[in-house]
Amino acid sequence: MMPIHARLTRFFALSLAALALTAPSASAQQQGLFQTAITVNDMVITNYELQQRELFLNLLRAPGNPKTEARNGLIDDRLRQQTTQRAGITPSEDQIVQGMEEFAARANLSAEEFITVVGQAGVASETFRDFINAGLAWREFVQGQFGPRSQVSEPEIDRAIALQGSIGGARVRLAEIILPLAPRTAERNQALAQRLSDTISTEGAFSAAARRYSASPTRNRGGLLEWMPLGNVPPQVRATLLTLAPGEVSAPQNLGNAVAVFQLRDLEDSAAVSPETQALDYATVLFPGGRTSETLAQARAFQAEHDTCDDLYTTAKSLPPEYFERQVLPAADVPADIALELAKLDSNEVSTTLTRQNGQFLVYVMLCGRTLEIPLDENGEEIDQRARVRDSLFNQRISSFADSFLDELRADAIIIEQ
Repeated sequence: MMPIHARLTRFFALSLAALALTAPSASAQQQGLFQTAITVNDMVITNYELQQRELFLNLLRAPGNPKTEARNGLIDDRLRQQTTQRAGITPSEDQIVQGMEEFAARANLSAEEFITVVGQAGVASETFRDFINAGLAWREFVQGQFGPRSQVSEPEIDRAIALQGSIGGARVRLAEIILPLAPRTAERNQALAQRLSDTISTEGAFSAAARRYSASPTRNRGGLLEWMPLGNVPPQVRATLLTLAPGEVSAPQNLGNAVAVFQLRDLEDSAAVSPETQALDYATVLFPGGRTSETLAQARAFQAEHDTCDDLYTTAKSLPPEYFERQVLPAADVPADIALELAKLDSNEVSTTLTRQNGQFLVYVMLCGRTLEIPLDENGEEIDQRARVRDSLFNQRISSFADSFLDELRADAIIIEQ
């Protein structure tokens, strides 16, 4: 299934009114909604499809610029569709219905209820169905094509368990290079991230590249982060770290609004148990103006007046509803860029590194708390640890193969915008 940036359970009140204002009008349809906007190897994407995908991404509150992500997502879907058609893969009706039900269940809704809600915002049921269909077909192709090459060995599982600190504890020290994915720079920065990942082999070279290219405040320290418990590291990043030895550099990691490259600097074991973070309680406040010195000064003044997350509610009453949000999410469901910032924080500490909407808003992120617990299955029993680690490493590996293959398809494609 395609990646889902899950904040679905709280999107209704904040999103429906705004999206209703942007639903297609009759006059807009008369101006060529169903004309060709993009061709991908002779397959057509219409203006209507672009508008529908943008509405859908807005409703899901997916990270990144909705217009850019809609364009890129539909181009990728056409490439996936061409590949799965050549492979003779067509999901059955039962599979599509089940996939729609599973997706809707993330918002505690049935598929029928989900379709009704998104329909009120102007999203056609066919848009939802096509989204699920493309994801199912691609998943089946990827499993068949790359599954055998993604198998995880027992020694790799042993090492991952040791690093996770489940039989002790572990701290990790990383260096980071963060490159924004704003529309004008996205392709260039993705290519740069891949080049840095492929060519950097020393700590000195990584530090120099961080000082030159990184958009994170850590650039002044050569990208070096403070020691942190491995259990705090976002699952999206931790799975990659478990395949690295000290000094090695990760493949580019998509954080939604940015792409990151990490270098594992050091590991430290201890006798203390370092439990994994299961859920994160955090708050975000948007400051118009982007990450300017003036806006950062406003954020610092704001921080001085608010010691805890609970203190934010009084001020939030005077803010537009979309400017303030507090939520508790499973660690794996937190947007990757926010999860990375939260990994660096203790409770009631703040990050002002991130921006939204192409840099127009500064994101004030406050960690309210972490839930640390042993994961249980549906029967309340402890999940088999080796199986959980194997699944995590397998998913990370097969996703990497699939992303690289899609990059090759994109590089070879003939894409024409009208």
